[in-house]
Amino acid sequence: MKQYDYLIVGAGLYGAVFANLAAEAGKTVLVIDRRDHIGGNVFTQNVDGIHVHKYGAHIFHTNDREVWEYVKRFAEFNNFINSPVANYNGEIYSLPFNMYTFNKMWGVVTPGQAKEKISEQREAAGVAEPKNLEEQAISLVGTDIYEKLIKGYTQKQWGRACADLPAFIIKRLPVRFTYDNNYFDAAYQGIPKGGYTKMIEKMLCGIEVRLCTDFLSEREKYENIAKKTIYTGPIDEYFRYCLGALKYRSVRFETEKLSIPNFQGNAVVNYTDPETPWTRIIEHKWFEFGKDDDGEDIPFTIISRELSTEWTPGREPYYPVNDAENCALYEKYKKLSQAEYEKKGVVFGGRLGQYRYFDMDQVIKAAIEKAKELLKKD
Repeated sequence: MKQYDYLIVGAGLYGAVFANLAAEAGKTVLVIDRRDHIGGNVFTQNVDGIHVHKYGAHIFHTNDREVWEYVKRFAEFNNFINSPVANYNGEIYSLPFNMYTFNKMWGVVTPGQAKEKISEQREAAGVAEPKNLEEQAISLVGTDIYEKLIKGYTQKQWGRACADLPAFIIKRLPVRFTYDNNYFDAAYQGIPKGGYTKMIEKMLCGIEVRLCTDFLSEREKYENIAKKTIYTGPIDEYFRYCLGALKYRSVRFETEKLSIPNFQGNAVVNYTDPETPWTRIIEHKWFEFGKDDDGEDIPFTIISRELSTEWTPGREPYYPVNDAENCALYEKYKKLSQAEYEKKGVVFGGRLGQYRYFDMDQVIKAAIEKAKELLKKD
């Protein structure tokens, strides 16, 4: 006899949403995670009243009404709008690329002038059908912006020349010919008041959770404990790298508490020059506190520098390297995963289980859809 209907491996967003919906449907659920906390990479830690995004900034945004109504059951969201800035050797530019950016770069004041400038630079570079990230970037915003605001940042982020990266990576970057520096074109956005951990706790309320528990090192104990397993860890690790290891980029964080109320005046500042070792600095208090009073209600601040590194076993995998080689390898693992479902009832989900970069709302939507599908059958 199986002890549970569902074993959820991973207490991140995908696992927590699936566990919540399964439990609401009357199923018995066990959630395990090898970390010592719930929440996966959206985990936030309360440090003297500031909710620190331990694994990098997570800003919720969606146009999906179903997803928005679902998350609001577990959290009240503030009205935070993501308006990052780029620092290129002390020059500050507005992000996403918009008329403020174009005005600072070229002195243009109308959308027509900006488009003409981009068109001139695209033609001068000889870009017709973009074949890689470099050509795609120049096609979108011209050579000047590519050189100052994309090239250095991207090469630090991915550890590869832009000409060696696929074009689709940059396609999700917004470009606006309006004076609008709201990064996300989303109807619903914000940060949960009290942090993401509090939201995940509510999702998992009443559900059995075991932390510091590694499914892969205790397979014999957990493989047969439930009728179905929802696995959200790395798909290649599950199969003991039998086809080879998929590539990821990892991130190292240098987090520091400073005895000043305001370090950079913004939640997110990207460093786009190649010489600065970090890709961006996050100032965590600005995700939840207004800047009108210079943050003096809390006379200190906490910042995190993000340094992108190549992934090696033992490091946390963050970003799948979705080039042709790795996508082809993932497809082979995907075939193994389909056979594993037929044989053992194991479902692979989430960023690592599906080797795909997901925004938070996409993770939640995927978990909702998979829960609907499986619970209908069960």
